[in-house]
Amino acid sequence: MSEPKSNLRSSAITQGVERSPNRAMLRAVGFQDADFHKPIVGIANGHSTITPCNMGLGGLAAAADEALKSVGAMPQMFGTITISDGISMGTEGMKYSLVSREVIADSIETVCNGQSLDGLLAIGGCDKNMPGALIAIARLNIPAIFVYGGTIKPGHFNGNDLTVVSAFEAVGKFCAHKIDESELMEIERRACPGAGSCGGMFTANTMSSAFEALGLSLPYSSTMAAEDAEKTASTVQSARVLHDAIRNQILPRQILTRAAFENAIAVVMAIGGSTNAVLHLLAIAHAAGVPLSLEDFETIRRRVPVLCDLKPSGKYVTTDFHRAGGVPQVMKMLLAKGLLHSDALTITGQTVGESLAEVPENPASNQDVIRPFEKPLYQSGHLAILKGNLATEGAVAKITGVKAPTITGPARVFDSEETCLAAILAGNIKAGDVVVVRYEGPKGGPGMREMLAPTSAIIGAGLGDSVGLITDGRFSGGTYGLVVGHVAPEAAVGGAIALVEEGDSITIDAIHLALTLNVPDEELTRRRSGWQPPAPRYTRGVLAKYARLVSSSSLGAVTD
Repeated sequence: MSEPKSNLRSSAITQGVERSPNRAMLRAVGFQDADFHKPIVGIANGHSTITPCNMGLGGLAAAADEALKSVGAMPQMFGTITISDGISMGTEGMKYSLVSREVIADSIETVCNGQSLDGLLAIGGCDKNMPGALIAIARLNIPAIFVYGGTIKPGHFNGNDLTVVSAFEAVGKFCAHKIDESELMEIERRACPGAGSCGGMFTANTMSSAFEALGLSLPYSSTMAAEDAEKTASTVQSARVLHDAIRNQILPRQILTRAAFENAIAVVMAIGGSTNAVLHLLAIAHAAGVPLSLEDFETIRRRVPVLCDLKPSGKYVTTDFHRAGGVPQVMKMLLAKGLLHSDALTITGQTVGESLAEVPENPASNQDVIRPFEKPLYQSGHLAILKGNLATEGAVAKITGVKAPTITGPARVFDSEETCLAAILAGNIKAGDVVVVRYEGPKGGPGMREMLAPTSAIIGAGLGDSVGLITDGRFSGGTYGLVVGHVAPEAAVGGAIALVEEGDSITIDAIHLALTLNVPDEELTRRRSGWQPPAPRYTRGVLAKYARLVSSSSLGAVTD
């Protein structure tokens, strides 16, 4: 069935122009005469064998391709990149991770606008494929849907579920002489048993859940295992839904409203999601033209409890969450308490309220992954926005799962992740210390590296409840403990974190949401007068361009 011409934008191709030289090349890739009246749909395929997160995406892309053809669309597949955070963690390569979010967004935007595509089905699995695709979708504003590649299943050792974070923490335990080399190797061998994104409520599963809450992914799709048949079935259904959205011209910016972002933030809080959700949701909102700020996260945090007991700080993995009812169950619980906007539109054409109509208001009683609303894991959300003279623009802390929500201690100052990690592994960090890792922000790194290696080493050394860590860099979704990231302004632009000296007293107060350098103002003024910005670490190439363009982390570290 041909589509209404007014719905399509590929004027020289899909609007029925009888003689167009553009069509000659499309015939070479399989178009027949009747196909030029069909919508051309891009499939942004993030497949790669660089990481288990993306190794299954090729099969999903093929399934989407066939499904789009079957409903009368003409799919056009193209690739986009990935950087594996887990593999690059703790190395210079990690500086490219957040940068890749922008590269992915730019590449998808470039192809879709360059080829005048009528719709987009984006398939991603690793941390930056996902927000990168959503940023592009928001910019393009053509009918679009996101398909998550799925979560990895847990590994197992000594009766415990393992994730990739287990391997990082095992290194810390080994260096602290708490396990031997044979146990370290067994954990490494078993932590990641197959395809799929990191298995706790780390960044990938947090963002997939947020996208489902935003309305741009199908219900239940965000917590499916990559290797299960339902993941392929959901991809096929996503293709069909997208075709309907093209016919009905349901556009991303009709979905990506202020209400939708508030819904997504509420879900992230309820599931105990990654600190990276703050950075990425700010960036997606920026692309969609929706006003969103750090203060909005704090407002929603105060009224939304943590309902899910999920790793890294909890007991369960995402496959357990899926079996317990997944994101729709949590959304229905929030909706029943007036904590979601029921009238927000989704890609299916239904509102959030309509899509949740058949979901029970209470979780099943035979599981404890999702707690009843009256018995939450924590009474309010876990991602807090801290401010103070060390972070006048704000900083992000994951404040649940720590025994002591406040610490005042001497600063242990490091100008790079590597020097910090070396000090931890050498046993030079002691209980009561406040570790400062700076010049790792968006501009200073450049690239705002995640600090999973240092934080895991602290946990592995048994110091997770007695050592604080602050940084202008980021944290992995697998990080927990008394840690504060996204400190802004960052050191490279003269933020107060650049003025900290070894031994200064620092207070992290997650109760009063304060991050304070306990140094008199006049002393900070004296230090600032003598501070000089460091020379750029890179002067050519992608990282140099990124450092010149990128905004503060308090704005989402956007480049446009």
